[in-house]
Amino acid sequence: MEQRISLVTLGVTDLARARAFYERLGWRGQEVEQTVFFQAGGLAVVLWGRDKLADDAGLTDRGADGFGGLGLAQNVRSRAEVDAVLREAAEAGATVTRPARETFYGGYAGCFTDPDGHLWEIAWNPGFPLAEDGTLTVPDFGG
Repeated sequence: MEQRISLVTLGVTDLARARAFYERLGWRGQEVEQTVFFQAGGLAVVLWGRDKLADDAGLTDRGADGFGGLGLAQNVRSRAEVDAVLREAAEAGATVTRPARETFYGGYAGCFTDPDGHLWEIAWNPGFPLAEDGTLTVPDFGG
């Protein structure tokens, strides 16, 4: 298996609400067959009905909202951008779960959940510089 991710699919309870939330953040998606696709750098973020996602995966949706052991993250170019994105997310309907603060690794980060409870971290990390196109490359930790 190649070491890459092509799509991240978020199971949502209300597709229109979820799409509107991400579009309020400035994302632009395309809807095809009750599925919304957002180009996100070199991968796609997909919104799909939670029940459909579970059924397609052969799982039973237990309807448990909240933290599911998965976090999405977006690294940004400055502390000020962390604050701006968190503010935009809150204005779009997100719940800020951790206001931005200094991190143990010398960066600055905060977290929010979208209307379906998906966790996002917005971080500025000086050890993970971003290319002009937003591409992140994991540094060589010497291990």
